[in-house]
Amino acid sequence: MGKLENRIALITGGGSGIGKATALLFAHEGAKVAIADWAESQAQAVAAEIQASGGEAIAIKTDVAKAADAQRMVEETVHRFGRLDILYNNAGIGEAKLLHLMSEDEWDRTIDIDLKGVFLGSKYALPELMKHGGVILSTASVAGLEGIRRMSHYCAAKAGVILLTKSMAMDYAEYGIRVNCICPGGIGTPLFDTGYENLTPERKERALKAFTALHLLNRIGQPEEIARTALFLCSEDASFITGQAVVVDGGYTAGHRVISNPR
Repeated sequence: MGKLENRIALITGGGSGIGKATALLFAHEGAKVAIADWAESQAQAVAAEIQASGGEAIAIKTDVAKAADAQRMVEETVHRFGRLDILYNNAGIGEAKLLHLMSEDEWDRTIDIDLKGVFLGSKYALPELMKHGGVILSTASVAGLEGIRRMSHYCAAKAGVILLTKSMAMDYAEYGIRVNCICPGGIGTPLFDTGYENLTPERKERALKAFTALHLLNRIGQPEEIARTALFLCSEDASFITGQAVVVDGGYTAGHRVISNPR
C-alpha cells in the first residue's frame, strides 16, 4: 500500500518541474491527483501520464492569482473525487531584476502568484479540509530565509509564504490540519533555467558554476528530491510536524563561506 493510498491531492503548478515530479510521485503512492496549472496542455500531459500508469488524475487550467480560478480548482477536485485531503501550493514565478528598474506590474505579478496564490488556494481549500483534517503544503524558498541579489520581489513573496504557513498552522491545528512549507535551494526546473536565458553561453556557464558552488554538495538539486520531501510532509510519516519551513538546499544556507588559508 502506498503512503497516500486513497488520498485526494490538489497540486498547483503541477504541469512541470517540482509540481510534475510531485504529482507523479503522489500518484505512484496511491493518491488521486488534480493538477492545476495555467499551462493547460502541460497539466493534461501529466494527467495522461498518471492515467497511463493506472492512476487517477485530472487537469485543471488555473491562474492561482485569481480568486475565481482558485475556488474553481477546489470545486472541480471535490466534484471529481468526492473530497480533498492535500493542497500543495507549488505554483510560482521568479525573474531577476533590480528594484529601481522593476515596474509596479512586475512586482505585483510576483507577489500575486507566489504569495497571493498561496492565500487563495488555502482560502478555498480550508473549508473542505476542516471537514475531516488534512494537509496544506507550500513551496517557499531559501530566498524567503535570506536575501538574494536582484530578487527582492521574490524574496519578499517567499518570506511571506513562510510566515503565512506558520500562522495557518496555528489557526487550523484544532481542525486536524497540518501546514508546512518547503524551502528549496537551486533546483533544476524550467523556472530555474529562466534566470539564465538572457546570458551568452559563456556567461551562463560561469554563472551556473558559481551558483552551484554555493551549495555544499556542489550540485543543483532535482525536482524529484523536493517531491520526496513533499511526500514525507503530506504522509503520516510527518504526523507530528506542522508550522515548519523545511529546508532542502544541499547546504546552501548552512553558513557564510570564507576562503581558508591553505595548510
